[in-house]
Amino acid sequence: MITFIAALVLLFGGYMIYGRIAEKVFAPDDRQTPAVAINDGVDCVPMKTWKAFLIQLLNIAGTGPIFGALMGACFGPVVFLWIVFGSILGGAVHDYMSGMISCRNSGASIAELSGIYLGKGALFLMRIFSVVLLLLTGTVFVTSPAALINTLTGEKLGGIFWIVVILLYYILATILPIDKLIGKLYPIFGVVLIVMAVSISGAMFILPQYNIPELVLSNLHPENLPMFPFMFITVACGAISGFHATQSPMVAKCITNEKVGRKVFYGAMITESVIALVWAAAGVAFYGKTGDLSTALSDLGQSGVVYQISKTMLGPVGGILAVIGVVVCPITSGDTAFRSARLILAEWTKLKQEKIINRLILSIPLLAIAAVLTQLDFTVIWRYFSWSNQTLAMISLWVATSYLLKEGKYRYGSLLTAFPATFMSAVSLTYILMASEGFKLSGTIAYPAGFGFALALFVVYLIFFGKIQKKAKKIAK
Repeated sequence: MITFIAALVLLFGGYMIYGRIAEKVFAPDDRQTPAVAINDGVDCVPMKTWKAFLIQLLNIAGTGPIFGALMGACFGPVVFLWIVFGSILGGAVHDYMSGMISCRNSGASIAELSGIYLGKGALFLMRIFSVVLLLLTGTVFVTSPAALINTLTGEKLGGIFWIVVILLYYILATILPIDKLIGKLYPIFGVVLIVMAVSISGAMFILPQYNIPELVLSNLHPENLPMFPFMFITVACGAISGFHATQSPMVAKCITNEKVGRKVFYGAMITESVIALVWAAAGVAFYGKTGDLSTALSDLGQSGVVYQISKTMLGPVGGILAVIGVVVCPITSGDTAFRSARLILAEWTKLKQEKIINRLILSIPLLAIAAVLTQLDFTVIWRYFSWSNQTLAMISLWVATSYLLKEGKYRYGSLLTAFPATFMSAVSLTYILMASEGFKLSGTIAYPAGFGFALALFVVYLIFFGKIQKKAKKIAK
C-alpha cells in the first residue's frame, strides 16, 4: 500500500514540478490559437478548458489504461515504476509537446509536423504510418465493445449487428462538428472513467481482503517474458503512447489559450496514469499472484477481468460502471481515431472540411476498410497496434526534439524530449526484433541492435545540436 500511495504522490508531484519545467521549455504565450484564429465551426471550435481536458482524457484513454495496466501487472509491482516515471518523463511530455507544437502550427497533425521538422521523407512515411495506426486503433475499438455487447445481450442479434451499429455511430462522430457530439458526450464519460478508478482505489483501501504488494524489482511474469522491452510495449496508454500524438492535435484546435496546455495535455496524461496505476494495483491485489491474474486474463479476457474485479469489489454499481467503462470507453477512442485519420487525409489531399460532403468522401472509405479489418483475428491486430503505437511515440518525441532545437532550446530544453525519444527508440526496435509478430530473434541479437539504434539516433541528435549551437553563436556575434 505504501508503494501505491507513493506512486500517486509522485504522479501529482510530476504534474506540479516536471509539468512546469516542460511548460517553461515550450514557453506558451498569448498568441491566437487555431480555435480563435480559424474557428471553422467543424474542427477548430473554441471550448472551455475543463471540457477540453475531459475530451483529451477520453481521446487518449479509452480502455487503454485499464487493459494495458492489467496485462502489465503480470510483471508484478515493478510495473508501478514504468507507469509513474514513464508518464512523468515521457508520456506527459510527449502529449504536451505534440499538442502545443500542433497549436503553434494551426492544429497540424503529427504527420504534417513530421514533415515540417524532420523533412519531406518523414512527412510521407508518417502520413501512411499514422493513418494505418489509426485504422488499426479504430478497428480494435470496434471489435472489442461489439463482442462484449453481443455477450451481454445474450448473442440474440449477433456480433456483426453490433459492429454495424458502432460503425454507424463512428460515421456521425467523424463527420459532425466536434462540439455537437463529442463535445457533449465525452465530458460525461470522462467523469465515469474517473469515478470508476476512484471507486476501485477506495475499495482497495477500505476492504481488508485486498492487499497491494510493495515494490519488488524482480520480474514476476508467469511466462518469463523479459521486462525489456515487453513491459514497455504492454503498458502503453498508461505510460507513453504514440496514439496520443494523433489525438492531441484534435484538442489543440479547441483550446483558446496556449497557457492552458499544461492542464489539458500534461494533466490528462497524468490523470490517465493514475487510472492505469489503480488498475495495475487492483489486478495484483484482487488475484494475489501474477500467475492467477494471467490465467484470468486468458480465460475471461480483459473485459471479463474488469467486470469481475468491479462487480466483486463494488457490487451491482461496480458491475454497471464496468460495463459502461469497457463498452463506452473504447468506442470513445475509436471514433476519434477515425476523426484524426480524416483530418490527416484532409491535410494530405488539401480537401477543405467545412462541407459535409467532403468529410463523407474521406470518412466512408476509412470506415469501409475498418469493416473489413474487423473480420481478422483481433489478437493479431492488437499485437501490431501495440508495436506501431510505441514506434509512433518514438517518432513524435524526435519531432518535438527537432522543434525545440529549431526554436533555440539547444542548451538543455531539447533534452526533455531527446532522452525519452532515445529510450523509446531502443524499446521499439528491440521489441519488433524479438516479438512473435516480428522477427523472432534472440536477445543476443535484439538487445545490441536496439541499443545500437538508439545510440546512433542520439549521436545524430548531438551532431544536429552542435550545428544549431554554432549557428546561434555566429548570429549572436
